[in-house]
Amino acid sequence: MSESHRNIAVIGAGLMGHGIALTMARAGHPVTVHDPVEAARAAVRQRIADSLALLGEHPETIALILGRISVSDTLAGAVSQAQAVFEAAPEKMALKQAIFAEVEAHAPDDAILASNTSVMPITQIMSGLTRKERALGTHWWNPPHLIPLVEVIKTEWTHEPVVDVMMGLLGSAGKTPVRVAKDVPGFIGNRLQHALWREAISLVERGICDAASVDTVIKSCFGRRLAVLGPLENADLVGLDLTLDIHAQVLADLEDRRGPSPLLEEMVASGRLGMKSGEGFYAWTPEEASAVRARVSTHLQKLETILPRKE
Repeated sequence: MSESHRNIAVIGAGLMGHGIALTMARAGHPVTVHDPVEAARAAVRQRIADSLALLGEHPETIALILGRISVSDTLAGAVSQAQAVFEAAPEKMALKQAIFAEVEAHAPDDAILASNTSVMPITQIMSGLTRKERALGTHWWNPPHLIPLVEVIKTEWTHEPVVDVMMGLLGSAGKTPVRVAKDVPGFIGNRLQHALWREAISLVERGICDAASVDTVIKSCFGRRLAVLGPLENADLVGLDLTLDIHAQVLADLEDRRGPSPLLEEMVASGRLGMKSGEGFYAWTPEEASAVRARVSTHLQKLETILPRKE
């Protein structure tokens, strides 16, 4: 790979794929997008343009970025000149494995192959490849063009220089990559997030408080500092001796069941799926759900302008 702009292929033109393509093209890389669905291919450039407009890009800049993006009717055509391939297909193991078999058949031998997935094991996705050493995971968070983090997941076969190149590529595109040295379920971010969610659901299940109280505590307390002070930084800040004392008092009473919450299972079984069904821990009208999504998007865009990025 050259050290400047690299040929990028993105497989998948949906929510994640369009954001990945946007990010890489915005950083100056030529990007080719493929999706097996014709309607998705036809809509992806306009979708990228709309997202760039929401980011405040000038129309001339949007046109320049779109000029770096092409759409291929075939996967083979998308990856034939690629130096890095990002797969952003639905979370189905057989589908991802089939995609990478086709990618390997048509991409250059030195192309880095990356799967975007939230929790699926990268090792299993890449197990059928001939050249496993150039394959890894890149977990982009949703929305990928607004959330800085990308987790770079190494398998037992991934060569270290491949990880280094991917870390550099993502960093130069304005992302905040972190190295995940072992391919474990949930990687880093989702393990932390769902540990919090497990305790949050348990507090409601045990009648300690209601859902609104849980969310209020997080948003009005430690959630305010999480963007600038991580939990281990905070432990050092308050002192590890105090942290140890608190753990000795609290940890034994925290939720530690190995499986999902019975309350969560009951809610799903009864069709209470959250915003998509109109009821979950809260009751949601379509207007209320849209307002929350808009609030989150606006918040993330504002954070991009005020939070320093750690190099």
